[in-house]
Amino acid sequence: MEHFYTIQGEGFYQGKAAYFIRLGGCDVGCTWCDVKESWSFDAHPHLTIEDIAAAVKNTPAPIAVVTGGEPLLHNLDRLTAVLHENGIATNIETSGSSPLSGNWDWICLSPKKFKQPLPELLPKANELKVIVYNKTDFAWGEQFAAQVAPGCRLYLQPEWSKAAQMTPLIVDYIKEHPEWELSLQLHKYINVP
Repeated sequence: MEHFYTIQGEGFYQGKAAYFIRLGGCDVGCTWCDVKESWSFDAHPHLTIEDIAAAVKNTPAPIAVVTGGEPLLHNLDRLTAVLHENGIATNIETSGSSPLSGNWDWICLSPKKFKQPLPELLPKANELKVIVYNKTDFAWGEQFAAQVAPGCRLYLQPEWSKAAQMTPLIVDYIKEHPEWELSLQLHKYINVP
């Protein structure tokens, strides 16, 4: 759908320079999705993997973040191989609702109620990011926290349109459950892509 050099706005790599590769296509369909234009497979330009890697290489970006839509609807083996061949670390942001492909340096798993993650992806996550839209999302997120590997970073992130309402609840929850951390969509606060 698009690709651009910016900073990572959320999660473990928040504030770090990153090249984003947003792939078109999504079958999860979150009602609060902020990139619904990414849902279509066919409404976006087609680029070769070599062209994408060259675009990343033309920046000093140390990592490429593959996101969507739902990026795992595509086979990502060759994309990650070419990025690695060019010395670029690979991160993915996924709901985990499709089988894992690609060779990843970092997997951010953000499960969605609309189409839950495949159980085999949970222990592979380096980061679990639960979007908090309402109070029931805390208990819902805990079921996934219980299935990730030890050392997986646990994040609670307010859904952007409800951040003012949910952030205080997240802060209180983290104070009671300090294994969790707060993730904010920093890029939206500072108005960068």
